[in-house]
Amino acid sequence: MKSLFERLRTRRLASTFVLLGTLSVAIVAVSFAAHGVRGQEKQSDSADATPLKVVNSSVPPNEFVRIAKEVGPAVVNINTQTLPKQSSNKGRPRPHLHVQPNPQAPGDDDGDDDQQQGQGQGQGQGNFQDFFNKFFGGQVPDQDGGDDNQVRESLGSGFIVDPKGYIITNNHVIEKADKIFVKLSTDPDTQDLGRPARVIGFDKATDLAVIKIDTSSPLPTVKLGNSETSQVGDWVEAIGSPFALAQTVTAGIISAKHRTIEPGASGQFQHFIQTDAAINPGNSGGPLLNMNGEVIGVNTAIYTQSAGYQGIGFAMPSNTVVEVYNDLISASHKVTRGSIGIRFNQGLSGAVNRVYGFKTGVLVQQVVHGGPADKAGLKGGDIITTIDGRSIKDGDDLVNEITTRRPGSSVRIGYMRDGKPLDTTVTIGDLDHVFAEADNQQADAGPDNQGDVGESKLGLVVRQESDSTAAKLKIPGVVIQSVRSGSFADLQGLEPGLIITRINKQPTGTKEQFDSVVSKIKTGDDVVFEVIDPRRPDNGINYLGGTLE
Repeated sequence: MKSLFERLRTRRLASTFVLLGTLSVAIVAVSFAAHGVRGQEKQSDSADATPLKVVNSSVPPNEFVRIAKEVGPAVVNINTQTLPKQSSNKGRPRPHLHVQPNPQAPGDDDGDDDQQQGQGQGQGQGNFQDFFNKFFGGQVPDQDGGDDNQVRESLGSGFIVDPKGYIITNNHVIEKADKIFVKLSTDPDTQDLGRPARVIGFDKATDLAVIKIDTSSPLPTVKLGNSETSQVGDWVEAIGSPFALAQTVTAGIISAKHRTIEPGASGQFQHFIQTDAAINPGNSGGPLLNMNGEVIGVNTAIYTQSAGYQGIGFAMPSNTVVEVYNDLISASHKVTRGSIGIRFNQGLSGAVNRVYGFKTGVLVQQVVHGGPADKAGLKGGDIITTIDGRSIKDGDDLVNEITTRRPGSSVRIGYMRDGKPLDTTVTIGDLDHVFAEADNQQADAGPDNQGDVGESKLGLVVRQESDSTAAKLKIPGVVIQSVRSGSFADLQGLEPGLIITRINKQPTGTKEQFDSVVSKIKTGDDVVFEVIDPRRPDNGINYLGGTLE
């Protein structure tokens, strides 16, 4: 007796053969008919046929044509080379190139925001960083697993903003490169990669970079427009080098503004213009233009499940680009952002707002010890409501307001504490310094004076397992109480409620054992957790882990 599956498969194959047989008969019949018609050629007379002519008329150029002609010469093709690993260890670290078929939906942002912290950028907390690296850098899907002894090449776009040869592009286009080449639209179409370029500066937080080529004569440039005045529904045009096809022009509209596509702190400086203008691998770093021919965005990312265009692209707004560019060409070649040294949760539920009695503002989660806010008297649980008298809507509003301030300047902050309105003056600090110092203090602290060692090192808080749970599971461990979003523990998949029985084969049956094991872990160590889900004890032990960075 044949199984049901075998009978269904036989029936399906039979149906397929019938379909193919029917098509074969049809093809043969059409072939005979064609031969029959072809055989009548000698009998037909075409003396009465009128020869075709090309109409010599001109179509009035539209705005897209005008913009392509005006801006095209300033759009460049960027080629990069990454040397074998043994020759490029001193370069910037290479990010992973994983394919993410289902990226984070735009606008979903429920992670922790470290106000002006700048941490986690490019660390893979959000799925779109991998899209930046793979789809717009031009690499093939299995590149990371390829031959490390081969020179790797990638492709991107950029545009000239200074006739002396200064070019804006995306950081992910050039960050892995040992050699960068730029080809102008007027350069000959040969196998030559182009003119050598050097990096002036880069900013991972916004994924922007400035490079420069040497030139003996002024180069054509673009004009930077005001992205804030652009509206949803406006026509836009994109120019770039998708799939190495230089000077490709596509058009569409602005689909949305202020899109945040990477959750938490990694995306706090990335608020994109969304467009349906066709953008594909290789377009990254190219301009998004309004109908005045002005650049209003730098094409940066796509939402895709096929590694190609699906009608959703993202461009970094030009107003952000201008601010970053001006910092990168300064003497420091880095972007300086202000910080008051607090952490907060973005996207709190309405229940939190109601219980704490506020509709707008920012609920402070943590104040960095010794930071500007700490010195000014702010505490966790305070609700920041105003900056210099202006009402603060949410976390994004606070970040935008503070990061534009220069370190050393002062700001008046209004806040609520226990329902009472208060205010204080805070001296703005440098984002990088504020959090770097806090991290150094935490790293230097011993297990006795750094608070909860699990929270500080791994991003989780644990408690002693109850006697009843221990008796039920017959394996002693500690219960995870909380996991900080974006932390090492969070990235490994640890969740509240799970029980950690061992770390790196060392028992963690008590809180003291857990603290002792964790206190010995150092940056760069492999950390493996043995965990049990008490709700599903029959599933046994799960092994979760990674390398602590």
